[in-house]
Formats: sequence, structure tokens, C-alpha cells
Amino acid sequence: MTQTQKILVTGATGTVGRQVVAELLARGHAVRALTRDPATADLPDRIEVVRGDLTEPDSLVPALEGVTGLHLITFAGALFTPLETGPRILEAARAAGVRRITVLNGGGPTPLEDAVRAEDGVDWTVLMPVEFMANALEWADGIVTADEVREPFVSRLSAMVHEGDIGAVAAVALTEEGHGRQEYVITGPEALTVRDKVDAIAGARGRPVSLVELSEEEAVARWRAAGQPEEVIGFLFDVYGNTPEAGRTVLDTVEKVTGRPARTFTQWAAEHAAAFTATGPA
Repeated sequence: MTQTQKILVTGATGTVGRQVVAELLARGHAVRALTRDPATADLPDRIEVVRGDLTEPDSLVPALEGVTGLHLITFAGALFTPLETGPRILEAARAAGVRRITVLNGGGPTPLEDAVRAEDGVDWTVLMPVEFMANALEWADGIVTADEVREPFVSRLSAMVHEGDIGAVAAVALTEEGHGRQEYVITGPEALTVRDKVDAIAGARGRPVSLVELSEEEAVARWRAAGQPEEVIGFLFDVYGNTPEAGRTVLDTVEKVTGRPARTFTQWAAEHAAAFTATGPA
């Protein structure tokens, strides 16, 4: 039996954070979740939810008491501002006796991740997932209202990963030996086109979904109409039009770390079928 450990999870109400929490619970560990607003956390009753803010490291001191592992995110707030408080957070973690840290990579270098990588006092693991399967939820409104998906660059490939598998890799790294000073690129088990993903969703909901390919001009116009800043539009245009090799290359990280295969997009679509039906959640 694995000895029960207590883990502090920051970003516990986010897409990945909730999965880290779920995987730790499934493995029999105790979880303390840090959030700026415990009243709206909506986490399982077994979770100890505490108030704290990564932009105010002193607020972490009581939350770190008695924990052996710490899961970190690198951004804060609705605007996803990179955290500059890494050194102070790590100082508090060392003082509390934290042994292991995972940090969720934010798509590039950040001050907090840099601070973690420079840390000698704990075993750290950097989690570098590619595109989340959960990103497909952006299509839900169009599928529910018009049975269609409208996207540019529909032949682009993505080795997108189930967010639960990110959580599983994090849970292992936070509670088991052998993952210190590792950088894990986390992918799904297959590289899929937009058509592949749309077909999987159609199969899960039991109703066809049309795929309409937008021109590059139409895509840019849509992003601008949605209020996306020009730098974000440039990023999307580059990533969609010329997906980096890392984003479309399948790796066996999930199986190596967790001992089971990565979950497929077909599985993800079945789990979220209600979101793509007229009776599902908006």
C-alpha cells in the first residue's frame, strides 16, 4: 500500500487542477486545495479547501503546514498574469518541509517555472502537456445550435491529451520516487485532424456534425470579432497553420509514468457527450 500523503494543489478549480485533485483522491491521498474564494470552489467534501493567493506568498504559509507535495501553476488571475513570486513560494515550501513539487508549464518560460527549475531543495517535475482535449468544448455552442464546427486549418494534426492524464502524471510525480528534475511532455495516444475530432464527437452524441473550413481571412475576422488581441491572433494563426512538431508527436509519457495507456479522444468525447447535445449543459 502507498503511504497516505497530504498534497497542496494550487489552481485546484481549473481544468487541470481538478484532475490533479481527483487523481490524488483516487490514489488514497489527502488533498488540500488552495483558492482565492473557497465558497465558490465546488470541490468534493473530502477536500480541505483553504484560502490563499499565489500573488501573496505569505498566505501559503498555513496552507503548506504538514504537506509533502505541492502542485503549482505559473499564472494568476483572470488575465493569466505570469507569477513573479516563485522565489518566495519556494522559500515557504522549503521551510514547511515540502519534498516534491510539480509545476504546470504555461506554454513557455515563466518566472515561477524558472525559479522551480533552479531549486535544489526539493524534487521538482515540470509538466508540459500539449493541447487539451477539453479545448473541444469551445465547439459546444455551434454543435448544439447548428450541428456544425467552423474552423480554419482543418488538416492540422494535434496529439491532444486528456486532462485526466495530466492529472494522473502529476499525482504520480507528487507522491512517488523517481520523478525529480524531470520534464514530462504529455500527449494523447494519437495525432488527430479536426475532422477526426469532429467525427468522434458526432459518434458520441449520436448525431452528425458538419465541418466548415474557414479561410485564413475568415478565421482572423472571427478572432477579432471575439475581441482577441492582435498578439493572440498571431499566436493562434501560427500554431494552427504551422503546428510545432511537439504538438503533433505522440509520446508514451502517460503510460511510462502511470502504468496505463493514455486515454483517447473517443473516450473523452463519450465522457462529455452531454455538452454537445441540445439537452446538455450550456
